[in-house]
Amino acid sequence: MDDYRSYFPPASGVNTGKPAPDESNNPPGNRERRRARTLREFGTLSIPEAKSNIHALVIVGQIEGHVELPNQNKTTKYEHILPQLVALEQHKDIEGIMIILNTVGGDVEAGLAIAEMISSLSKPTVSLVLGGGHSIGVPIAVAARRSFIAETASMTIHPIRITGQILTVPQTFEYLEKMQDRVVRFVVRHSQTSEERFRELMFRTGELARDIGTVLIGREAVECGLIDEVGGIGMALQTLERLIEDDKARKGAPLQ
Repeated sequence: MDDYRSYFPPASGVNTGKPAPDESNNPPGNRERRRARTLREFGTLSIPEAKSNIHALVIVGQIEGHVELPNQNKTTKYEHILPQLVALEQHKDIEGIMIILNTVGGDVEAGLAIAEMISSLSKPTVSLVLGGGHSIGVPIAVAARRSFIAETASMTIHPIRITGQILTVPQTFEYLEKMQDRVVRFVVRHSQTSEERFRELMFRTGELARDIGTVLIGREAVECGLIDEVGGIGMALQTLERLIEDDKARKGAPLQ
């Protein structure tokens, strides 16, 4: 899909590094083609512009790591997300970040890299799981300061798996165990669940036909301590705005 910024002006307050196109100087034919492409890609002739101090970071499909996936796969590339996070940390007009997830998981190291970047941001962050936040999507969801999950959304917790040819030697299993420990420690450190509880969910049998693990639906993810609240975009935005105000108040408070 073409980058929408090539035919749709960016929202006010969003720094793209390029000046917004001047529609008045465009020939009518170019404007019509642009409107047609917008309709084809987004199902509407125009997208509302709004100046906002909040940036929405969307992570969908499969998180792509060091291996490029086939074209028919909808992916989120970590080499796209990491520079965005650096830019958001530096952007003076962006005061809060909303992470929206609907992912099946993907590359473990790429997912952990994204999660570590989110958790280390100095600006307030809120995550919202819509549809699914499976596998390595779990650490990304809990990396934000406050996390939400839709009532019908699901999260799958399972041990690390690898595909392709591997060497069945002790070193391989030790490597997988260490990688799994990295995921467990990160999730436990950034959520309200315990290591024992998370590992019990990870290795539970009988819930998936061809796998071991656990599927949590909406409130179940909250009850086990992984996610903070059940809610949607309204609650998530209200929480993020409150975190932004608290952050401003803390930074503006006089030194004791």
